[in-house]
Amino acid sequence: MSEQPASAPKAPEGVDTEKPSAARIYDWYLGGTQNWAVDREFGRRVEQQWPLVRPGAKQNREFMNRTVRAALKAGIRQFIDLGSGVPTAGNVHEVIEAELDDDDRATVLYVDYEPVAVAHATLILEEEAATDWAGILQADMRDPKSVLHSPTTREFIDFGKPVCLLMMAVLHFVGPDDDPEGLVKVYRDALAPGSWLSISQMSEGDGDGPALEGLRWFVEQYRKTSNPVWMRDRDDIVPFFGGWPLLEPGIVHLPDWRPERELNAVEAEARPFAWCGVAEKP
Repeated sequence: MSEQPASAPKAPEGVDTEKPSAARIYDWYLGGTQNWAVDREFGRRVEQQWPLVRPGAKQNREFMNRTVRAALKAGIRQFIDLGSGVPTAGNVHEVIEAELDDDDRATVLYVDYEPVAVAHATLILEEEAATDWAGILQADMRDPKSVLHSPTTREFIDFGKPVCLLMMAVLHFVGPDDDPEGLVKVYRDALAPGSWLSISQMSEGDGDGPALEGLRWFVEQYRKTSNPVWMRDRDDIVPFFGGWPLLEPGIVHLPDWRPERELNAVEAEARPFAWCGVAEKP
């Protein structure tokens, strides 16, 4: 067994830390601490072929953070994060804790189908004493009924009140055979007026050159796994919002949705390879 540094996170019972986990690799991309040497090694191999993977992941997380803060400012106090992975490195419950006073409460439901992600999430929420207002559901977001009707979901979410539904970089795992438009519609229909739908989606966008070639290599590697990736352009994303009014500035690249800082040169290079938007249910 490989030696872990003294700062290695506590491993949940039954979790194999000798095999790379997609959820923990993404955590490493974000600069999180819930990852092991095997995850970092895999992530570095990907990064060698597509150096924009880490800045792209960071832009996606920052977009999610800005969405959550905007939703809180608009008065929304319920959040569902589909395909959440390991809830660390600036995830929803951390943003809420930073933004709200102790007497102002919100609830969060994380949803992921990976057992390793659920195990890590459970441990994190227990250690942070957040289990009374943040929960984790092991379910496949491609089966919306199992998500919407779960007792765990009903424990944290009141569908009679507005919800901010986050679909952050998950729809690229939903292929044409899964009917992505119909899938998202089931979730939209379950939400109360005033709810928000926030989507980010990987794309070839207007990218070119070596960066585009690296992305295509990235996609090809995932096509060989049980989780193939599907790229979509801006026009492909529009139907997912079902005609709901888009919040300003509409469907844009990740760092262009209500930006709070300037991009460096590498981040600017990553900019074309994803789209995002937020819409409100009338």
